[in-house]
Amino acid sequence: MKNIYLFILILFPITTNAQNADSTWFVNNYTKKEVTIPMRDGIKLFTSVYIPKDQSEKHPILLTRTPYSVGPYGASYRPYWRSYMMRYCREGYIMVNQDIRGKYMSEGIFEVVRPFNPNKKTNKDIDEASDSYDTIDWLVKNIDNNNGNVGAIGISFPGFYATMIALSGHPALKAVSPQAPVTDRFFGDDDHHNGVMMLMDAFDFHVGYGFSAPSSTPSTKGTKGVDIHYNDNYDYYLKMGAMPNFTKLSGDTMKFWSDMMNHPNLDAWWKARDARSGIKNVKPAMLITGGLFDAEDGYGAWHTYEALVKQSPATNSKLIMGPWYHGQWASKDGTHLGNVRFDSNTSLYYQDMEVPFFNYYLKGKGADTLSKVNIFFTGENKWHKFSQWPLADIKQTPIYLQANGKLSFEATKSAKPTFDSYVSDPAKPVPYAEKVHAYRTREYMDDDQRYTARRTDVLVYNTGILTDDITLAGPLVADLMVSLSGTDADFVVKLIDVFPEDTPANPVTKYPMGGYQMLVRAEIMRGKFRNSFEKPEPFVPGKPTRVKYTLPDVAHTFKKGHKIMVQIQSTWFPLTDRNPQQFVDINQAKDADFVKETIHVYHNSSKIILPVIK
Repeated sequence: MKNIYLFILILFPITTNAQNADSTWFVNNYTKKEVTIPMRDGIKLFTSVYIPKDQSEKHPILLTRTPYSVGPYGASYRPYWRSYMMRYCREGYIMVNQDIRGKYMSEGIFEVVRPFNPNKKTNKDIDEASDSYDTIDWLVKNIDNNNGNVGAIGISFPGFYATMIALSGHPALKAVSPQAPVTDRFFGDDDHHNGVMMLMDAFDFHVGYGFSAPSSTPSTKGTKGVDIHYNDNYDYYLKMGAMPNFTKLSGDTMKFWSDMMNHPNLDAWWKARDARSGIKNVKPAMLITGGLFDAEDGYGAWHTYEALVKQSPATNSKLIMGPWYHGQWASKDGTHLGNVRFDSNTSLYYQDMEVPFFNYYLKGKGADTLSKVNIFFTGENKWHKFSQWPLADIKQTPIYLQANGKLSFEATKSAKPTFDSYVSDPAKPVPYAEKVHAYRTREYMDDDQRYTARRTDVLVYNTGILTDDITLAGPLVADLMVSLSGTDADFVVKLIDVFPEDTPANPVTKYPMGGYQMLVRAEIMRGKFRNSFEKPEPFVPGKPTRVKYTLPDVAHTFKKGHKIMVQIQSTWFPLTDRNPQQFVDINQAKDADFVKETIHVYHNSSKIILPVIK
C-alpha cells in the first residue's frame, strides 16, 4: 500500500504539470465562440466552437452533437487537455460541440430517440439528420479559416447522433466515428436486450437521472429526475416489486418510460427508433468503435457495422472492437477490466488508430492504412486485423450440455431423454454481481462467476481441461430444449473461461485467479419471444420446447489448460427485470403474479453453437 501511495505522489505532479502545460497552450492558441445555429424550421441550436488562432493553414471541423451539455458555458474552456482529444487540438482542428434540439441551451422539443425520416418534404419535416445537415452547412459557411472538411465523433448517445450526422448527406462531411452508438433499444442497447428490460440501467437513466424528463430550454442546467437513494441495488429493486410500481414512481412526465411500458413487444414504434433503418448509401468514411465488454451499447457497435456492410456496401466502413467497458478506449488506461488484464494499454493503441483516420480524411495527412476490421482477442490478448467480419473461415461448432455437468463437442445417445432441473424463484433472483453495491458495475462483464456456480438455481456445465487453444470469432447461438411447469420464463446463457488452478493471483488487486471463472459473454432471452418478438406465445406446461437465440459476438481464445464452462439461469437481477413466469404483460403485472417455476433443460438436444476459427 505504501508503494501505491508513493507511485501516486510521483505521478500526480507529472500528470498535473502536463495538463497545466496543455491547458495553457490550448487557451493561448484557441478562441472560443458560442453561437446559435438556425435550423430549417426556425429552431436555433446552441453551439460551442473552439477555433485555432493559427492562420497559416485552413482547419478541419470535428463535430460532436450531445444531449449531455456542451458546457462549460460562457468564457470558460472545455477541458480537452484532460483527454486524448487534445491530440486533435494539437493538430489544429476546429472543435465543435452542439446541444441537440430541446436539451440545455438549444431550443425546441427533445425526443429521446427521434426517428429518422427518409422522406422530408417541407421545412417542418425534421430529424437529427436534418439538424446535422443544417449545422454543417452553417459551420462551413460561417466559421472563418475552415478547410471545408467536416468530421463527426461521439460515444454512446453522442454515438447515435454521430450515426445521424452520417445520414445527413452533407457533401462537406468526410469521416464519422460512431462509438458505442445507441442503435436498437429493443434488441440490445441500454433499455432492453431481446425485449427484456435492462431494469437498473433504464430506470436509473430515464427516471432517476431524469434523461427523459421534459426540457425547459434554453437552460444551462439539465432536467431533474426522481430522487432515488439506495446502497444495495438488489434489495431496492426487489422491494420495488412489479413494473407498475416503477411507473407509478416515475409519474406521468417521463414520456419515454411510459412509451416503453405501452410497447412491450416489437412493433412499429420500436422499429422506427432503430438507427439502422436509415443506413443506406452513406457517403463519409465510417469508423465504428466498440467494447467487447461494453455493458451499455456493445450491440450498437457490432450491428451498426453490420448494417453498413449489408445496407451500404459502397461505404468505406471500418470496425475496431477492443476489450473495453463503455468508453474505455477514450481513457488513458486500457490495461485491464476488473481482475482481467490485457498485457498492454489497449486504449492508447486505439487512439493511435483513430487520430490518423481523421487526419487522412479531413487534412489529407498520411494514408488510410487502417484495416477493415481490427479486433482484440481476449485470452490470447492480441490484436488481429481482418478484411471482413464475421470471418470467412469460421466453423459453427456445437458443444452439447450433458449429464453430470459435462460439456462436450460430441453428443451422446440415451434410451430416453434426460435433463437437469432447477427451481426459478422470482422472490430470490440470481444476482448479476457478487458484492453489495449501489450503482451497476461495469466490471460484471468479465467478473468471476464462481458465486453463481454455487447456487442451486444455476446449471453448470464444463469441458475437461483443453489440450489445445480454441479461438472463437463471431456470434454465439444458444439452442436449448426446455420444459416448464409454467407458461413463461427467461433464459440467461453464460459462456465462461475457467482458468487453471495454478494461475497466479492478480498482481495489483491480489484477487485469487486460480480457478477464476471469467465471464466471456452472456445474454438473456424472454421465452415467450422464442418464435416471434411481435407476437409472443405462452409455453405449454410440461411440453419440451426449443428456445434458440443469438448472443453478441465473441473474440476470445480459450487457452490450452483452461476449461470452457456454460451456465444457465432464469434471473439476472437487478440487471434485468423479473419475469413473473406466467404469460402476462410484464409491464402491467401485479406483485401477486410472480410465481416459482421448475425448469428442465434437456441433455444433448441443448447446445451452444460456437464460432470456432478453423
